[in-house]
This record gives sequence, C-alpha cells and structure tokens, in this order.
Amino acid sequence: MTDSKSSFFQDVYEVVKLIPEGRATSYGAIANYLGLKRSARMVGWAMNAAHSDPTIPAHRVVNRIGVLSGKIHFNGGPNVMQERLEAEGITIENDQIQKFSEVFWDPMIELGL
Repeated sequence: MTDSKSSFFQDVYEVVKLIPEGRATSYGAIANYLGLKRSARMVGWAMNAAHSDPTIPAHRVVNRIGVLSGKIHFNGGPNVMQERLEAEGITIENDQIQKFSEVFWDPMIELGL
C-alpha cells in the first residue's frame, strides 16, 4: 500500500469513527468532506479493508440512497451489517435504510469545515 493510499484510508477511518450510533452516512459524503468529491469508490475500498477492525463502525457507511451495498464484505456473513444497524435502532427493508434522510449524518454539516 502506498503512503498516500494508507493516509487516505486512515483519514476515512477517522471520519467513520465519528459517526454517532443510530446514524449512517454515505461513501460520497465522506469523500466530499475529505475534499475528494469524486472519490466515493475509494471510500468504499477503505471500508472493505476496515471490517476486521472493531473500532471502525463500517456498518454505518452505505451508498447514496441508503442501500447496504457493502454488506457482503462483513466478517460473519451478509446479514451482519443489517443486524448492527438494526441494533442501533435503524430500520432496514430489502437491504435499504428506511427514512435514510432522517438518520443521515453529513460530516460537512456535523463536523463543519
């Protein structure tokens, strides 16, 4: 892993660690906060690499419409992401967060810039 990739992943993880329980955000919102608006896919790669670290609440990061697009990457099976979100009070139907706008955590607003 190059230093810049490692640094980017670490920056992503630091933002993800700030997402409060019961809230969720998107790959794109994190990329935008980090000043790389078109790098949502790279945020996804960072999340895929984070599933073995219990300090990173990767389950709180979904796609732009609230779909649990990264669920297949969780250790323990494809239901782990949904189970973790539901344990925090988030309703999931058909692999999508219901009322996503109500639980959406935007780091640009929440953390400011």
